[in-house]
Amino acid sequence: MQETKQIGKGILSGLIAIFVVMVVTSLLVSLLLTFTRMQESSFTWMIMILSFTALLLGGIISGGKAKERGWLIGAITSVIFSLTVFLFQYLGFGKTFSPEQFIYHGAFLGICMLGGMIGVNLRGK
Repeated sequence: MQETKQIGKGILSGLIAIFVVMVVTSLLVSLLLTFTRMQESSFTWMIMILSFTALLLGGIISGGKAKERGWLIGAITSVIFSLTVFLFQYLGFGKTFSPEQFIYHGAFLGICMLGGMIGVNLRGK
């Protein structure tokens, strides 16, 4: 029972970290777009890198809190994140994932799993 609570807390902590980084990033980019002459296309690579960084950080936090099976904890964290994004997109806009988005979310899965493994090993020392 205690192990399940620990895993749940780890996943929740990782998801909170991911969404906090995403919200802060979105706020900063929207402020830059509003108050400068920059175009949305100039932020594409930066947003992608920050997204991968957010998922890596979320995986590290979730793996570190769970203390074992980092790859699995990272995978669960990433899948819950992807399902949340899918539900917002589908219910809010009536659109499913495009093939490009499937590739991104597959990469998110790998990055978050890697983060989970790093988090378990950082926590173990």
